[in-house]
Amino acid sequence: MDVNEFRKRGKEMVDFIADYYENVDKAPPMSTVQPGYLYSLMPREAPEWPESFEDIQRDIETKIMPGMTHWQSSNFFGWYPSNSSFPAMLGDMASSMFNIVGFNWICSPAATELETVVMDWLGKLIGLNSRFMAIKEDGTEGDGGGVIQGTASEAHIVVMIAACEMTIDRLKTNGMGDNDVDLVRHKLVAYFSDQTHSAGQKAANIIGCQVRIIKSDADFRLTKRALQDAICKDKSAGLIPFFVCATFGTTNTAAIDDLSGIADTAESEYLWLHIDAAYAGAALVCPEFRPLAHGIERAHSFNFNPHKWMLTNFDCSALWVADSTHLVGALSIEREYLPKVKGASDFVKDYRNWQLPLGRRFRALKLWFVMRMYGASGIRAHIRKHIKEAKWLEAQLVEDGRFEIMAPVLFGLVVFRVKASIIAGNAHDVNKTNAELVKRINNDGRVFLVGTKLRGVDALRPAIGSSRGTPENTALLLKVIKECTTNVLSEHSNQ
Repeated sequence: MDVNEFRKRGKEMVDFIADYYENVDKAPPMSTVQPGYLYSLMPREAPEWPESFEDIQRDIETKIMPGMTHWQSSNFFGWYPSNSSFPAMLGDMASSMFNIVGFNWICSPAATELETVVMDWLGKLIGLNSRFMAIKEDGTEGDGGGVIQGTASEAHIVVMIAACEMTIDRLKTNGMGDNDVDLVRHKLVAYFSDQTHSAGQKAANIIGCQVRIIKSDADFRLTKRALQDAICKDKSAGLIPFFVCATFGTTNTAAIDDLSGIADTAESEYLWLHIDAAYAGAALVCPEFRPLAHGIERAHSFNFNPHKWMLTNFDCSALWVADSTHLVGALSIEREYLPKVKGASDFVKDYRNWQLPLGRRFRALKLWFVMRMYGASGIRAHIRKHIKEAKWLEAQLVEDGRFEIMAPVLFGLVVFRVKASIIAGNAHDVNKTNAELVKRINNDGRVFLVGTKLRGVDALRPAIGSSRGTPENTALLLKVIKECTTNVLSEHSNQ
């Protein structure tokens, strides 16, 4: 493909993408293919000779499209949103054009410095404390800063590695020798609640520390008292607490942990405090939601995903640390083929030392495009629209009389179930009916959502957050919920 054909095919692909977005809501949001469907449609080996763009495009439409669950459909309410936007796509196109491998400043100074700039922009936009900024108000370099990770799971891993480094340094400062430090590494304990994302457990498995899962309270929150009790037991057993994750917007219910209380304990027990705000952190662009996050200013690290609810295509996970010393100290490995800047090195960040991989894409471009083309006002309007629709859905479900809300509706997530009093039978029957309702809604094909279990209780959890969604889509969701509930309850009563 030469440049002239690229111009032609590139324009055709943009038209194809635009057509997809104009028509995606007409298709069922969830794919209905069976496992292995694509294997039977594909050759067993790669082609020996070049194939035409037309043939590839035809295969996308006939073979790939049927197996796609349409996350960008306005009728997709599953898990949490995975926002896309045309400005972000344009930024990704520019990133693909440069196709850098930006492991240090020299690789492409603009890539490094733009990331530093936009992460400070974003940190200020969500109201983060100045401790997390790379550039101080007086223009000098700060101790902290932000970095774009691929996912919140990666962020979990790197901050837990940094937390280990911090704790080991403290033990050495207190007189422990290197040999003794190596012998106690297996005694390090990280703390999560039973509502913390599975990424925390995976990170702990990777770094090889112990894990303590703490039962959340009646509102599915990790509390100061529960954390203190767990730490006390572990210290009595000779273990070494070193890390705690508090969540701002849990996956199951969007609950907010006791951030201030957990920060108190983290400070007194010398724990690294990480705030996982992967989903709900985007809401902090709106000042009215910042009181809910009181305590994050005392954390060692904070993370949220613009690729969830802030109009930025996957992958773009924003991580800030208040002090990068332990992060960089733990992840820096020098080689002669990784040259450093000679002379003054202020504001020169080698982001390879802030992440697990060596190479990294120019992800800051798409975030830059989004923040400039929407502006703070456009991003705030995007968030407020979804929360307003979620509140409306909550009110409609309550008014119906057959449903109960299982958790406070703080953001775009509405967790509910059919009331036990509406269903004749025991707890098993109630759970079975609600699980069946999830299946019935998704099999209907007009909308897609997922269910969950809250301490053994089946519930439904539609998440409102589509980039292109309207109140009409939320109204359709409600219509399908009501219709399917009527049908499921009717069948249940006839059994």
